[in-house]
Amino acid sequence: RLGHEKQHQRLGPGKQHQSAMETTTLDTNVSVCLSCSPGNIIGSGIFISPKGVLEHAGSVGLSLIVWVCGGGICALGSMCYAELGVTIPKSGGDYSYVTEIFGGLVGFLLLWSAVLIMYPTTLAVIALTFSNYVLQPAFQNCVPPYLATRLLSTICILFLTWVNCSSVRWATRIQDVFTVAKLLALGLIIAVGLVQICRGHYDALRPSQAFEFTRDPSVGQIALAFLQASFAFSGWNFLNYVTEEVVEPRKNLPRAIYISIPLVTLVYTLTNIAYFSSMTPEELLASNAVAVTFGEKLLGVFSWVMPISVALSTFGGINGYLFTSSRLCFSGAREGHLPYLLAMIHLKNCTPIPALLVCCGATIVILCIGETHNLINYVSFINFLSYGVTIAGLLYYRWKRPNLLRPIKVSVLVPISYLVFWAVLLGFSLYSEPVVCGMGIVIMLTGVPVYFVGVHWKNKPRCVYRVVGEQQNDMLPSPYRH
Repeated sequence: RLGHEKQHQRLGPGKQHQSAMETTTLDTNVSVCLSCSPGNIIGSGIFISPKGVLEHAGSVGLSLIVWVCGGGICALGSMCYAELGVTIPKSGGDYSYVTEIFGGLVGFLLLWSAVLIMYPTTLAVIALTFSNYVLQPAFQNCVPPYLATRLLSTICILFLTWVNCSSVRWATRIQDVFTVAKLLALGLIIAVGLVQICRGHYDALRPSQAFEFTRDPSVGQIALAFLQASFAFSGWNFLNYVTEEVVEPRKNLPRAIYISIPLVTLVYTLTNIAYFSSMTPEELLASNAVAVTFGEKLLGVFSWVMPISVALSTFGGINGYLFTSSRLCFSGAREGHLPYLLAMIHLKNCTPIPALLVCCGATIVILCIGETHNLINYVSFINFLSYGVTIAGLLYYRWKRPNLLRPIKVSVLVPISYLVFWAVLLGFSLYSEPVVCGMGIVIMLTGVPVYFVGVHWKNKPRCVYRVVGEQQNDMLPSPYRH
């Protein structure tokens, strides 16, 4: 798209539309492989999830075990996705694989849940974190007002939607700049935490205290702790959304997994250890912005660095999710599962304006009705549901097409181990939070009638197509639509 934007400026007005139709394609570049580096996986979740993990785990020791095991589970899932990525070399991740393996209905339900739940809810959580970290210094002794956090979050979402609608180049530059803030904040937390430990401040980490439970542990609560941790690890399957742009996926997909997942797990574990080197479990649970509390206790006059760094990090995270959400819409349009309008890019700006506006609107609605902690359980449950269906599809595809060339083929124990954990996690999560988790399933199932009316029903009245067609004046059909 960036390449097309440059070419667009060189062409005369009469040739712009024809050239755009012929040349607007994905840019295949080796640098895309680097997008699944630890910097892409590490996001704002590590500033949000520690409180939820500790609350459900019930002790410092068990919460650290959850973080380490969460990384291990992501590694198992990543290996399965690596096999799928080279066996079904299509961009679109879970959606493309499930559509290829199980057919249109199951693929549409994943797409439906992603458009209505996964992306908007994740954006809402990150936006609320942004507003909490910005406002927390002004409300040091209390929680920032509900209306203030929602208003600031909405302004942030609207501004970044405008940026992504206006220019791809602006969006990518924002992402590059604000990634530095994220890494700065984590590096500072880990460095200061290690200094504290070297000085002997690690009482909460001693085995005798680390496993003092604030309440009796249960399998259901531990399952919810894993859901909270999984939110911070989201992004481990990002490279599968751009498989067609990856150079030598057979070599680069496994390499990305073996480098990224262990390093991210180490960073997350060290960050939590740093938190506990300066805060008691009670202080961490009472904090509305964990990194701000950490900075106020240890950084003195430089404590202002922490809320600014985290706010900038979450700002970049919102921009990144808005930027990538359009790819899923393009993949859905290629299969005919989304309205034609959502599969269009602006002729002048080369940006997917309709898809971005839909995601923006859904995010603002969720902002007004959800609370951060419940939203994380909500979106993590749906994410895990999608992962499990996709990995089950891996086993089914081996049985369905045993002779298909598979450049990468993992041991059958890898997907089976993941699915056993997946079934236990989702079962006990649904038992512990039936309303929050059950709502996600209900919303996903509402896509069934939508599929049969909007996709399966081919001979729709002309008025339906006419309504969509009237919106096409300044739009260019996406190259993904054949």
